[in-house]
Amino acid sequence: MKPLESTRRAVWLKRMHEWHWISSAMALLGLLFFALTGFTLNHASSFETSKQQFTTEKKDIPPALVEALRKDVRDNGEGAAEPTEALRRWIRDTFAVDTAHRTADWKSDEIQLTLERPGGDAWMRLDLNRSVAEYHVTNAGWIAYLNDLHKARHTGAVWSLFLDLIVVACVVFAITGFVILKMHATKRRLTWPLVGFGILVPVLIAALFIH
Repeated sequence: MKPLESTRRAVWLKRMHEWHWISSAMALLGLLFFALTGFTLNHASSFETSKQQFTTEKKDIPPALVEALRKDVRDNGEGAAEPTEALRRWIRDTFAVDTAHRTADWKSDEIQLTLERPGGDAWMRLDLNRSVAEYHVTNAGWIAYLNDLHKARHTGAVWSLFLDLIVVACVVFAITGFVILKMHATKRRLTWPLVGFGILVPVLIAALFIH
């Protein structure tokens, strides 16, 4: 190998190593998390340690709020719309639930909110005739919560952005790792057989055992 080519190779190898360890450091926790939750998802029935738990809270709605809500329905009509500021504030103070950016189903005699969340479910119903609010929560446990994080189920925009960043870091990690393998392949005879094995096994399993 010529001196110039050797120098270029050394520069590229150093650069690939830098990007490889930077991307691995950024994706380390994410890779561990998704590997573990991928296993729990693949064996979901084995990790069902407990049945779902259900809780219900009932609170009286202040008469002034009931009248304000009825007026909102009369003025704006029935249908889907975000809760008003007064309603959001009362729900937050009464049930410790943030309903910002949620959509409610408004009717003349009741208001319903679907409050999906990781690891379970929740919904709220405000009966304007009886002036009673009911808050129902379903809790499926920590494993279900982590599995929902894996799937980005009802996790919001920030968590979805985090997943995208982990994906980018993993792609960089894989590509730089492949380049490093290629640069060292002449000194390591098992490089390409192992790479081929890693590619061939999932392809064969998909072709032969997935129908």
